[in-house]
Amino acid sequence: MEVNDALVDKLAHLSRLEFNEEEKREIRQDLQKMIGFIDKLNELDTTGVKPLLHMSENVNILRQDVVSGMLGREDALKNAPVQDGAFFKVPKVIKNP
Repeated sequence: MEVNDALVDKLAHLSRLEFNEEEKREIRQDLQKMIGFIDKLNELDTTGVKPLLHMSENVNILRQDVVSGMLGREDALKNAPVQDGAFFKVPKVIKNP
């Protein structure tokens, strides 16, 4: 597969990106290297090799949820820059239309 300016322009358009000529040259070189790497991998004989889905035999090993110490309201609000005794006070971020 040939990586040319038209391909880079098409990929830039699809990804809503803009590149200058120097960036396009670098992207063209990087894409060509990636395609070369894939072509090299395609040379390998992988018959009989099962696809690797996980790095180990262990799947979804989760720890048990354990309730531990809680932080009380007073301690939680202790370092708050602005609070009203029960809640953190923050600047309004939603504006009415």
